[in-house]
Amino acid sequence: MSDKTGIGVGMIGYAFMGRVHSQAWRSVGAFFDLPLAPRMAVIAGRSKEQTEAAAAQLGWADVETDWRELIKRDDVQIVDICTPGDSHADIAIAALQAGKHVICEKPLANTVAEAEAMVRAAAAAPGKSMVAFNYRRVPAIALARRYVEEGRIGEIRHVRAAYLQDWIVDPEFPLVWRLQKDKAGSGALGDIGAHIVDAAQFITGENVVGVSALTETFIKERPLAAESAGLGASRAESTGQVTVDDAALFIGRLSGGGLASFEATRFAYGRKNAMRIEIFGSRGSLAFDFEAMNELWFSSGGGGFERILVTEPDHPYVGAWWPPGHGLGYEHTFTHEIKDFLEAVATGADPSPSFADGLRVQRVLEAVEQSAADGSRYTNVED
Repeated sequence: MSDKTGIGVGMIGYAFMGRVHSQAWRSVGAFFDLPLAPRMAVIAGRSKEQTEAAAAQLGWADVETDWRELIKRDDVQIVDICTPGDSHADIAIAALQAGKHVICEKPLANTVAEAEAMVRAAAAAPGKSMVAFNYRRVPAIALARRYVEEGRIGEIRHVRAAYLQDWIVDPEFPLVWRLQKDKAGSGALGDIGAHIVDAAQFITGENVVGVSALTETFIKERPLAAESAGLGASRAESTGQVTVDDAALFIGRLSGGGLASFEATRFAYGRKNAMRIEIFGSRGSLAFDFEAMNELWFSSGGGGFERILVTEPDHPYVGAWWPPGHGLGYEHTFTHEIKDFLEAVATGADPSPSFADGLRVQRVLEAVEQSAADGSRYTNVED
C-alpha cells in the first residue's frame, strides 16, 4: 500500500458502530486491492479519556473531543459518522460543506426533513456521500440481487421480511439512547426495520410505495443508568419513559405491484440477530436468514429449495477472503462497505446506497409511523 495515494479518515463515535467501522478501516487494505490507502487519522468523542482509550484500542492516530474540530483538520478527507441519529444531519451537512467525503450510519436521519437537508447538501457538495446499510454487502444478499437482475425468479409477487432480536426483553434493561425518540428517532422501526426495508428494495430493485402499520411499546418505563439516576434517587426519579416503539409490523405495496410484509422487533425471545427475507417471484423464490449468513436458498422450476453455500470465489466479495467453505462474519460486511466507498471516491463514481436512497427509506419509516398513529390505514410513501 506504500505506493498508493493515502486518504485521511476521521471517525466520530467509538461505541458499537465505531468498533466495527474501525475494524473495517484497519482490514480493508489487507484484503482488497484498493486505489486509495486509508489512514486512520483521528477519532472524536465527547469524553477525552474514553476517546483516547478507544483510539489506542482501535488504531486511531489522534483524538478530538469536538466533531467540528475533526472536520476542520487538513489530514481528514473522509468523515465517518457513527453517532446516534440526532446528530447525523448536523455533522454530515457540515462535513459536506467543508468539502469532505461522508459515510453515515443508518438510518440516515431521525426525520424526513433532516434527511432531505442531507440530500440537498450532498447534491451541492464536491465530496462523495453514502449511507451505511451494511447488509447490502452480505455476499448472499448481493447474490440474491444478482439472481433477481438475471431474471431467475421472474416478476416479483411477494416479499416477506423480518428482523428479530431479543436484547431488551428484560424489563430491568436500562433506558439507553436507542429507547429515546429525541436521540434515536424511532425504536425497532428505525434501528432494524430500516435494514429490511432497504434490503427488500435493494434485492428487488423496487420501492415500497405504501404501507399499513401497527407499532407497540410493551415496556413503557425503564430504569435509568446508574450515572443518570444518581445515588439515593427514588424509584420515580430512577426510571424514565420509553418514547419509541418496541415492535413494528406493516404490510406494503411495491412499485412493481407486488405485496410485502415487514416485522421489526427487539422482543423476540431467542432471536439474536435474525434478519430474514424471502422473495417470491413468478419463476422462483429466494430466502435468506442472517443467522446463517453464508447461505442463500433458491427455488425454481416448481421444486423445493436448494441451499447455496455462498463461499465461492465468483460470489460477490468472497474471492478476496478464504477458500470455499470458510464462512465470513458480521464484520466483513463493513469491510465490503468501506471497500466500495473508497473505490467510488477514487474513481469519482456515486457510492451506493446514496443519501437519496437513505431518504427513500426514511420516507417509508415516516409513512409507517403515520399509519400506526392513524389506526393502520393505508399510507402512501411520498416522493
